[in-house]
Amino acid sequence: MTRTVPVTSSGEPEGATDPSNPAPVRHRPLLGGTLLAIGVVLTALNLRAAVTSVSSMLGDIRDSLGASATWVSLLSSVPTLCFAAAGFLVPWFGRRFGMARAIGFGLALIAAGQLLRVLDGPVVVLAGTLVACGGIAIGNVLIPVVVKESFAARVGLMTGVYTAALQASGSLGSSLTPQLDAFVGSWRFALASWVLLALLALGVWALGARHGAAVVTEASEPAPVSRSLLRSPLAWIVTAFFALQSLAAYVLLGWMPQVWVTSGVDRGTAGLLLGLVSIIAVPVSLVAPALAARRPSQSGWIAGLTLVFLAGMTGMMLAPASLPVLWAILLGIGSSVFAMLLAVLPLRTRNSADTARLSAMAQGIGYLSASAGPFLFGMLHEATGDWTASFVLVLVVLTVQLVVGWFAGRPRYV
Repeated sequence: MTRTVPVTSSGEPEGATDPSNPAPVRHRPLLGGTLLAIGVVLTALNLRAAVTSVSSMLGDIRDSLGASATWVSLLSSVPTLCFAAAGFLVPWFGRRFGMARAIGFGLALIAAGQLLRVLDGPVVVLAGTLVACGGIAIGNVLIPVVVKESFAARVGLMTGVYTAALQASGSLGSSLTPQLDAFVGSWRFALASWVLLALLALGVWALGARHGAAVVTEASEPAPVSRSLLRSPLAWIVTAFFALQSLAAYVLLGWMPQVWVTSGVDRGTAGLLLGLVSIIAVPVSLVAPALAARRPSQSGWIAGLTLVFLAGMTGMMLAPASLPVLWAILLGIGSSVFAMLLAVLPLRTRNSADTARLSAMAQGIGYLSASAGPFLFGMLHEATGDWTASFVLVLVVLTVQLVVGWFAGRPRYV
């Protein structure tokens, strides 16, 4: 049996240090409310802009720094590598310091990393991106847990709102950064301006994130046995779905502007096209999880969105500059499958603890696997001189995603 008890100023339940009342703290969920919801949205707005702001300026940054093609491919792979490494550590970090402090620290890292990466040359740009992506990883893993715990009655709606904010973040980063660069004449200033958004989110989060009373287990109740998710076939299916979707998504974010530019589209328009991809994804991401969560299975939604993604990538491979707006629209709709992935995490688990564990496993192993995608996409282009082989890789990945995603969407629990 569980019960909710008052806590002391140190965060322990009253009487927890008394031998006659040795009940351990299980968790202290954040109190759901309007200010916390705004904090979730503002946090989400920081979880893509740090990546897409760089990808939209990749050519200028490389020319300014005199960097190599290998450096560009490595920079495109840093986010997924960092998300993978941090994904294994973040659940422990959240338990040790609490959700409020952990996510607040993540926002501080995003701000610090975005400032650091504009201060010097190629190595510093990589280091700053690494720091910022460490902060993003904290939000990636822990925000779905906050949604599960603090908005349990509105998981589908809040997942849609959160995912729509993520997509908007990508859109803002890719579309506004080139415009800022054109206005001030400095890619460094354009990238550094995103620090302000991180500081705004940090301020609202500090005000809105408050832990409630601790939920504890009675001393007479045996500790629950927690089976390793590494033994769960469904957990591996969800992880594979995450890896495949992330590989395609970060190729999209990291390389599509460059594909358009090398096909004859000017840099400003290429940034706007990537922004259009994210803008189109916002309403789809807002609606799809809420509708899909009402049904036992989400397989149909996942398959449909993946097929649209395949159509967009096929168009980019065959004629990227002929119908760029159409391809951007299809890619925007198709990339909204990410919203279904975020919905699957809480829907395939019975409680917030399993949500955190599945989120960590999916993101840790998934991002580690996906990190090869942007690097291989760039290296195949460098080796062949065109983009065909690179896109064939992505089309194969999306075809496998179609099958794996179908099984991930079926109504079962890890």
